[in-house]
Amino acid sequence: MSSTQPRRVALTRSTAETTITLTLDLDGTGQSHIATGIGFLDHMLTALARHALFDLAVEAKGDLEVDFHHTTEDVGIVLGQALAKALGEKRGVRRFGSALIPLDEALAEAVVDLSGRAYLAWDVTFARDTVGEMDTELFEEFFRALAFNAAITLHLTQRTGRNSHHIAETLFKATARALRQAVEIDPRAAALVPSTKGVL
Repeated sequence: MSSTQPRRVALTRSTAETTITLTLDLDGTGQSHIATGIGFLDHMLTALARHALFDLAVEAKGDLEVDFHHTTEDVGIVLGQALAKALGEKRGVRRFGSALIPLDEALAEAVVDLSGRAYLAWDVTFARDTVGEMDTELFEEFFRALAFNAAITLHLTQRTGRNSHHIAETLFKATARALRQAVEIDPRAAALVPSTKGVL
């Protein structure tokens, strides 16, 4: 996919546990329609879309009567797959992005490399087991699914924070801003793959 082609994709993934339908436009304005059945996850994905300036729509039907794990992880999987597909050959992208985002007492850092190598570095501690009805351990599952299916390197570090809602929100907003930088087209290198190997 060249830098002049639309970077929009639509994907559907169905399993015995979930059905996820997702559309993603990397060159959007931050518009979103999110309906996962998990209120706090909807809130976080809305923030991610807004601060990444992605147009994002997600419809998820999952086995929420069991727990929120399958839906959260599978949304991360499909979002990661969509990101990889929308980026194509990654010609012209800046490749790297980083952001340090505060929310009151919480401060989180996200660093992204559209490397083609899937890796999540996670240095985050939540003070509570849940935010709303969502288990805080599921945030790591979401970001791991995103990173591995997008084939990106993602480092997430909690610098400070006591309020679990604030910590989670800084993680999503920092990731959004880092991704916004990384996927942006660099006009000085619009036809080039940003790697000495020639591929990512």
